[in-house]
Amino acid sequence: MKSPEKTLSDNLASLVEGPADVVSIRTMVERVGDKGFGILLVVLSLPSALPVPAPGYSTPFGILLALLGIQMIAGRTTPWLPKKALDKEVSREFAGKMVRSANRFLHFTEKVVRPRMRWINTLGGRIFLGVVVLCMALLMTLPIPLTNTGPAIVIFCIGVSISEDDGLAAIGSFLLGILAAAFYAYIIYLLLTVGMDGVIQLKEWIKGLLFGSGAAQ
Repeated sequence: MKSPEKTLSDNLASLVEGPADVVSIRTMVERVGDKGFGILLVVLSLPSALPVPAPGYSTPFGILLALLGIQMIAGRTTPWLPKKALDKEVSREFAGKMVRSANRFLHFTEKVVRPRMRWINTLGGRIFLGVVVLCMALLMTLPIPLTNTGPAIVIFCIGVSISEDDGLAAIGSFLLGILAAAFYAYIIYLLLTVGMDGVIQLKEWIKGLLFGSGAAQ
């Protein structure tokens, strides 16, 4: 009897298994197997996409994500990362926190995301999504407050879409990318017209909206 195929959350959890205190990007890439671009997009966007403190990851991981986007545009079917990036290590404790946070979301999405509209794994689909990934990754690399999370979430969702072969979810990710770009433009507008005080006020408003008025105190 054929064993059931592993879910995306199962595959993600397997990336950080092991006894060592640290896990390298190389180890994660080797465990990705034939899942290729999808899981790598998920993994590298996690530090910025999730509410887990991860200072210093947005710019270097954004550069790696941009590199993956370029490869998708070029039509590669298997991802490549430079040796220096592959040798980078993160603590297994931190990686575990990211995976647990992601899996809470993935356990929900696995109920609604499924193979359909499979244009995303054609050459044209990869090129289209590669352009979106590249644009979002470049936004991630810029050191502007409040602008890392939105693009990272878009890339995370695209990674989920590719992994699950769901073209409809990919379209939703693209629309989310438009909103992320619009929000990014608004932040730039605030910086140019009001200054950093305007961005701080927006941040406090968002915190209050998400977590209640007590969070903004």
